[in-house]
Amino acid sequence: MDMELSAEITEEPRRGDILQSTSKRVRMIFSVMASPNRIDILRILNSKGPLTYSELKSLAGFKSKKESGKFAYHLRKLLRQSLVALNKSERRYTITNLGKLVLSLARQIEERSIIESGKMYVRTSRESIEEFNSHKIIQSLVREGSLPLELAEKITEEVENRIYKYQTTYLTGSLIREMVNSVLLEHGHEEYRNKLARLGMPVFDVKEMISNVDNVDNGVEGLLFKTGQTVFAEHLLFNMLPKDVADSHLSGDLHIANPGMWSLLPDTIFVNLKELIEDGIDLRGKALGVTRIPSIKSLENLTSSLSMITSLISKEASQEVIMDGLTQLLAKHSKNITELEEKLVEAFATSSTTSHYTQTPLLVSYRIQLGSDQKIIKAILSAYKNYIKITPIPKIGLIIDFGKGKLTDVSDILAEIITLGGRVIFSKGSVSNKGLLRDDIKNTGATSIKLQSLSINLPRLAFESNKDETYFRARLALLMKPALSSMSLRKKDISDLTRRGLNPILAGNTQYMQRSSISLIVNLVGLREAVFNILGYQNNKEGREILHKVIETAVDIAAKKGKEIGDNVSVCMTESEGATRFATLDGEKYGKNSVLRSLDGKPYSEGFLFEGSEFSELTTKSEKIVECNKIAKKLNGGLSTRIRFDKDAKSSEIKKVIEKAGDLMTSFKPVKQVAICGNCGLKDEKLAEKCPNCKSPYIIS
Repeated sequence: MDMELSAEITEEPRRGDILQSTSKRVRMIFSVMASPNRIDILRILNSKGPLTYSELKSLAGFKSKKESGKFAYHLRKLLRQSLVALNKSERRYTITNLGKLVLSLARQIEERSIIESGKMYVRTSRESIEEFNSHKIIQSLVREGSLPLELAEKITEEVENRIYKYQTTYLTGSLIREMVNSVLLEHGHEEYRNKLARLGMPVFDVKEMISNVDNVDNGVEGLLFKTGQTVFAEHLLFNMLPKDVADSHLSGDLHIANPGMWSLLPDTIFVNLKELIEDGIDLRGKALGVTRIPSIKSLENLTSSLSMITSLISKEASQEVIMDGLTQLLAKHSKNITELEEKLVEAFATSSTTSHYTQTPLLVSYRIQLGSDQKIIKAILSAYKNYIKITPIPKIGLIIDFGKGKLTDVSDILAEIITLGGRVIFSKGSVSNKGLLRDDIKNTGATSIKLQSLSINLPRLAFESNKDETYFRARLALLMKPALSSMSLRKKDISDLTRRGLNPILAGNTQYMQRSSISLIVNLVGLREAVFNILGYQNNKEGREILHKVIETAVDIAAKKGKEIGDNVSVCMTESEGATRFATLDGEKYGKNSVLRSLDGKPYSEGFLFEGSEFSELTTKSEKIVECNKIAKKLNGGLSTRIRFDKDAKSSEIKKVIEKAGDLMTSFKPVKQVAICGNCGLKDEKLAEKCPNCKSPYIIS
């Protein structure tokens, strides 16, 4: 027992020593916190990371030699208390975990002292805490919302009363704005409220976006693009577009593709490569991080410039860029065809790493005119074939202009390219990969820009026309006029931003505003369903005449409205992401059975669709070919004509169809789905239920 007592007696002083030591250590740490200079040093290291002695001294504000002693004193204090550590091998100072804890505690003490003072403070969007000041609300109402001063004071007084009533200690800028907008609505000032609305995303949506990153193939940039587009889309629909046009989009009468980029970027650009890179890459004062290539003197310079300009111009359109003049540029470097092919594959592969703003990546298409240098053309096609083999989903396409050449000369390799999933369209003249016509083909040296992100839901108009064809066309005209006015405003916005340097390639290298032409294009979706299924006409001569009348009405209204607003306006029937949305919304509005009857189990039509297997029986006099060619002539904006091949179609079959289609039509796009493993990226037409490479069942096509 004496031994136990003796142990307790000796243990008690030890405990006291430990407590005394701990208390002393805490006091020393608090003494360190008492100096604002030392807190500043901790904050700098926390935000900047490891720093050298001289870097830290300069950032902390000790710049003169006289202050060196003071700085050394403060740093020594932090080191002794283990709030800062020195990496001796790198000679850099870092903040320790204890230092971070002390810094966090200092911040909490500061915030709590503000709360205990009884005043109200606002956490602003400028990342600062400021004392609540009602005069700032008045200033914001007058400056941002254009409210009369008297009304601004009245609204502010009511908002201030509510804030004090809620007894909220911590306010945020967004909470105050919500209160202001609520009061404005209660007083019937909806227009002012729209000007003051905060654009953004709910917290839940942001969390969902971060949680579901499995399908994001553009990394962090993809998340940032999506978030930014949400803001700009809201701004467009609730602040920029006329209310009737915004309502038409939201209700499904029409569809605006990529609304987040509506006022920022054109949709499709036709450019000439010779104009862009023949004299090298010169971006003047823009994109200062991009390497300048003063002149093209070698094949190495050329292919480097090609991949660079492809990546740069890809950022200045939302859907497609069509490049002309590749064959002519390569002609000067045709001595070694094998090296040329290798360099082209490298250029294609490098430019395919370009970021994309939307879920569907922008497509860069090279227009190849048959009938020119045969060796160069075959080298380009061979390089493209190799690029397709190693790229699961290509971002580069080809436009084969066979107006002055023979398809039979290149049909073999092109059939192989299509079998591998290549994106190729054939045309007599210049078109986009979606089938948009370039209407100023005589001036291929200049840049041509197409704004075509607006599609009209023809089945919706038919549903609401009581099967009256005249009324249906009248409703089409009524919808087109305000929509085209909005597109004209869009053109002005894009032109203005381009002038100011937002799109430097367009603004600088192509003398955009002086030499390019801009066309507004309206896309008609579901024409056949509207006329034959909903309006009730038969697919016979009479029914087809009605279909042609609808197209003629749209083209006529476009031309008249174009003259009125001073813009070149045309009408097309091409691929649109709005087709699926229209069908979904119409199904919700009119009942799925009504829509399914009009669709016959298929999506709304976006042009003409042929099956590859039916071409063996088609001639120039076949009803479907005659009808397709007639509509193509009437539509001055372009017609999407696709030829769909079965997944088991052989290269030899595709070759025969390509050659025959070239005799029957002026433009067509062969399409064959190729299976891709969504887990490892393997591309193989023989992929079935499981990937032979990684055994994954996740197969996409």
